[in-house]
Amino acid sequence: MLGGRAVSEELVMLGGRIRSRRMELCMSQEALAEKTGISANTVSRIEGGQMSVTIGIFIKLVQALETDADKLLGILPEPGRKQYQDIFYRISHLRAGEQEIVLRTVETLVEELHRNR
Repeated sequence: MLGGRAVSEELVMLGGRIRSRRMELCMSQEALAEKTGISANTVSRIEGGQMSVTIGIFIKLVQALETDADKLLGILPEPGRKQYQDIFYRISHLRAGEQEIVLRTVETLVEELHRNR
């Protein structure tokens, strides 16, 4: 119990991962609050594991912290899968024209690899 509220281990761990990512970005609780549209007090309570979050707020946190949901949830990727997730994440943050270039390049490479088998 914390302040009269039951605190689950999962909420504490989630809050810790949110805090760690925010600090990696050198972002204050106030800045995160502004980016997500919630109060700094709410950010503090989430990071402290004192409150659960709705899916809407969780999505805003993922976007504001420039990460993916699996990382905040503490889900470990399957071996080899992390490499793909990282590159997809990086591609998703490119401009639309740059994404198109990457897509065409990868398609050409895959076609060429299939031909040379």
